[in-house]
Amino acid sequence: MLDEIRRQARAAAEEITATLRLGDLLVVGCSSSEVAGEQIGTHSSEETARAIFEEISGVASEHGIFLAAQCCEHLNRALIVERTAAEKFGLELVNVVPQPKAGGSFAAAAYRAFDEPVAVESLRCQAAAGLDIGATLIGMHLRPVAVPVRLKTARIGQAIVIAARTRPKFVGGSRAVYNERLL
Repeated sequence: MLDEIRRQARAAAEEITATLRLGDLLVVGCSSSEVAGEQIGTHSSEETARAIFEEISGVASEHGIFLAAQCCEHLNRALIVERTAAEKFGLELVNVVPQPKAGGSFAAAAYRAFDEPVAVESLRCQAAAGLDIGATLIGMHLRPVAVPVRLKTARIGQAIVIAARTRPKFVGGSRAVYNERLL
């Protein structure tokens, strides 16, 4: 089962990173409980979360994408990022170390795996794309105009996967001409 979860996580990560550019920020929220087919927050699995994190993080790294791991609502959906990402995006640090039952297993896995992990309260709506694995509500961290991305990988384990990318806002009205490459 864990091998299939890894395969699904890698596939979803490959699909969403295909919409990104080098140096972009990808936010991921993951409920290991939902992956196991249980209600969010009830059956956290460090092993499952670590496997999913390893696959997504590996893909992000291969593509030069910064990864932000969203904590659960017990930490107000703070995020764990590498210090270099916090510095690049001008994010304000907060002091918290996520735990499986206070922050979530996925964020805890990120904290343990990153070279220099830091917690930030918000991405200030700077994420270019996101993966929501199991109804974790990542939308607050995306840039203002989110566009749904239908992934071929619609589930990781039993959890529904919702993906989004972002695009620049349209301005100008009926006379405006838009750059098709930015849609």
